[in-house]
Amino acid sequence: MHAQELSNWEYGKRIPKVEQVALLMGALVVDPEERKRLLELARTAAEESWLEASKSGVYVQYEREASELFDWEPALVPGLLQTPAYARIVLSDLGVAGDELEKLLLLRQVRRGLLTGPKPALYRAVIGEAVLRPPFIEPSVMVEQLRFMLNLSRRPNIGIQVLRGTSSYHPGYCGPLVILDFPQLPPIVFLEQYRVGGYLYAEDQVADYRSVARSLAALALSEPDSCALIREVIAGYGGADE
Repeated sequence: MHAQELSNWEYGKRIPKVEQVALLMGALVVDPEERKRLLELARTAAEESWLEASKSGVYVQYEREASELFDWEPALVPGLLQTPAYARIVLSDLGVAGDELEKLLLLRQVRRGLLTGPKPALYRAVIGEAVLRPPFIEPSVMVEQLRFMLNLSRRPNIGIQVLRGTSSYHPGYCGPLVILDFPQLPPIVFLEQYRVGGYLYAEDQVADYRSVARSLAALALSEPDSCALIREVIAGYGGADE
């Protein structure tokens, strides 16, 4: 195989044939389950978009390689900003338990290194106001969660804005989304739904979602005003922001 051909695969300029992927996995002795997953990706790679189990290993890999992320979450605290106590409640309510739950909680802490490590990614999150007052999270857990978000927002690479309820429709009502930018690879839009996530990478699709991201950020409170609102909510729970 020519080095240039492999390079074209790595940078997304060309798509390998299923037979080539199978040959490489045979040489690398890939685990059967991983082999099955990768072969399915190879078969569907030429499609304009594709689905996978929500927030599986593929997404985590994309996230790890990203240099910049925009995250819109209308109802839940974004995963990268969740405390272990908050994440435990959310994951438990989704039916995750036992060793799988503990593994996912540990993974979330490791993933946060993307934002707090020596070369942190630029991260901008816009969250719906409903995120601050969920009826299914007890106040003490939410106070800890909101304090944690305030502390993260002090980092120069992290920006958090709150979008209050509006009297008119906006694209954010369609659900959460993440835009991932990479140093050398084309950007990707990730759309998360219940137990499944979709990836969009066509240029026109990414451009549309960038426009949505700009609209949501423009509608939201400024970062200082968002932090002030979060402090108000903490006080309403009977806590302090420090």
